[in-house]
Amino acid sequence: MDRRHFLSAAAFAGLSGCAHRAKVAVATPNPLPGLMPVRAETDRIFRTTVCLRPFRAAGPRLEVERVGDKTVVHNYGHGGSGWSLSWGSSSIAVERAMAVGEREVAVLGCGALGLTSAILLQRAGAKVTIYAKDRPPEVRSSRATGSWTPDSRVALTNAVSPDFPALWERMCRYSFHTYETYLGLAGNPVEWKDMYDLTDGEQEGPKQQDAGLAFARYRDRVRDLTPRRRELPPGSHPFPVKSASLTSTLTFNIASYSRQLVNDFLVEGGKIERVEFQSPSELVQIGQKVIINATGYGARALWRDESIVPVRGQIAWLIPQPEVNYGLMYGGVLMLPRRDGIVVQAMGIGEMEGYNDASEAPDRAAAEAAVGVIAGLYARMKR
Repeated sequence: MDRRHFLSAAAFAGLSGCAHRAKVAVATPNPLPGLMPVRAETDRIFRTTVCLRPFRAAGPRLEVERVGDKTVVHNYGHGGSGWSLSWGSSSIAVERAMAVGEREVAVLGCGALGLTSAILLQRAGAKVTIYAKDRPPEVRSSRATGSWTPDSRVALTNAVSPDFPALWERMCRYSFHTYETYLGLAGNPVEWKDMYDLTDGEQEGPKQQDAGLAFARYRDRVRDLTPRRRELPPGSHPFPVKSASLTSTLTFNIASYSRQLVNDFLVEGGKIERVEFQSPSELVQIGQKVIINATGYGARALWRDESIVPVRGQIAWLIPQPEVNYGLMYGGVLMLPRRDGIVVQAMGIGEMEGYNDASEAPDRAAAEAAVGVIAGLYARMKR
């Protein structure tokens, strides 16, 4: 029996052995048989983080540019799809970098795109040095949600080139199949989670219509990669809501996954230099003739790239609960369990939430409000 069927059986039917022990030892019944409740209490918020996603209407920048005697291959601007598309996008950047003929290559940036670019360069036979102001966990991508979202704010439908959908699919499939190789490793850098979508009404939270911008949607091109979402009939699930559906999705435990990537890079002889560049002209300081620019949102300032629009996202982190092995979306709030904490994120008006908001200051009141939504759901189950 696979894990998804096992969870469904445990959640909706109950395990006889557990039921027997509950009669003897458990004083307070669990309102979610087989699904452990989240302790959504505001005093369990141990940090609040903000991530600025680098959105570009035309999609990620993967162009080649000459800067003095340097060849620069750009690899940034993935919106909310940086981790999800990282391996596929970096594979394209590496192809273009290696085509120059140099075997010593520099990478700017030590986040999702920088690390994957550096590792793929090594696999292609290059000697690689990463130049970065920060490294994990200080980089912005370390503050990401950690879910498989390959077309989240990746582009606008009316701004992409005609060949972009096929390019996106190529990046998506390459990334997905690479992530399969990280399943089951120590520290669970990548794992599958069951995800419930719960609603009390027809139009709620992220299901509202995004106003003003037509964000590109490409999931139908890769429907074969992940399980289809299925509706759960009333009485087949423990949630007190009007409708519920279930699917399974990849989750990135970014703390352990980033550490895995850094270690893999260093073990293969890679070097990381802590450097902050203020303009492209300063690249003359480094010896490598070929550079992959994977600076993410930092490219807006470094490259004066005004096509990058910040999309602010805030996470309230609850103390980890290893026994919680499912996620959910309810009332416009995402709850996603990771090994380093339980992510609670207000999704608000969907893709427009946080658009063009460059503030990186945490909002404690908003964090507590998001946790309160999840707390309210579990409170209803106890009645």
